[in-house]
Amino acid sequence: MKVRRPTQAGAFYEDDAEALRTQIENCFLQDPGPKKPPKVNAKGPRQVIGLICPHAGYMYSGAVAANAYYELAQDGKPDTVLILGPNHTGYGSGLSLMNEGVWRTPLGDVEIDVETANQILQETRIIDVDDAAHRFEHSIEVQLPFLQYLYGSKFRFIPICFQMQDLVSTVEVGQALVQVLVNKNAVVIASSDMTHYEPQTKAASKDREALKTVEAMDEKRFYSTIETHNISACGYGPIATVITAAKGLGAKEAKLLCYKSSGDVTGDYSNVVGYAAVSFRK
Repeated sequence: MKVRRPTQAGAFYEDDAEALRTQIENCFLQDPGPKKPPKVNAKGPRQVIGLICPHAGYMYSGAVAANAYYELAQDGKPDTVLILGPNHTGYGSGLSLMNEGVWRTPLGDVEIDVETANQILQETRIIDVDDAAHRFEHSIEVQLPFLQYLYGSKFRFIPICFQMQDLVSTVEVGQALVQVLVNKNAVVIASSDMTHYEPQTKAASKDREALKTVEAMDEKRFYSTIETHNISACGYGPIATVITAAKGLGAKEAKLLCYKSSGDVTGDYSNVVGYAAVSFRK
């Protein structure tokens, strides 16, 4: 079986299983996290269709991400999780997924949903099967331990890596996800940080404008805002895809759960990265 081994264990998050569980638990318990441990609602209504989660090292953005995963836990357990992340490495094709094998973290292995992955490939021809794009990419990997903390290995997932992030392509992927996921118990996660390496006041102002368009679930206005204000959110394509998919799958509300920056951790507000957690619900 094909195994995608972790590349960020010991860097973005702890490489020992016990230490990693403690690290994730602290993300939930500390400020600005939800400040209480998550409890999976076995009879959850499954109203959460999509999430936006940051992907920096857990010491910087883990508590922000915990807000999204806390809401997901309260909502129940998805069978399939699609994680969409930007391509930071430049390897691989423009839009790529893996359609077989497992991804390994210190908390165990997560199996790829082969059937759903192949349905996505059939629905849209702009996504390739390309392992190279995923080999060293951190944006998707760092979401998995949070999901494993909640659900163990009792879910399957599909990684989609975006090097090509134009509006036409991201909307096409989002529309394909609607067709494939309409009758499935699935959640779609956009892995993205917000503004990179600007002063806190400027970064927060820019990100606030972008997040308003996310809450309005308007992917076209989101792109316009990103371009007009020169916002350096790395996963703007995955975010637009989640907006498109969530609307098509019946989302009625997008809610900003938390916004912070690296400066809130380091105390240095001169040059920050913004982090946001957002949920999309029926």
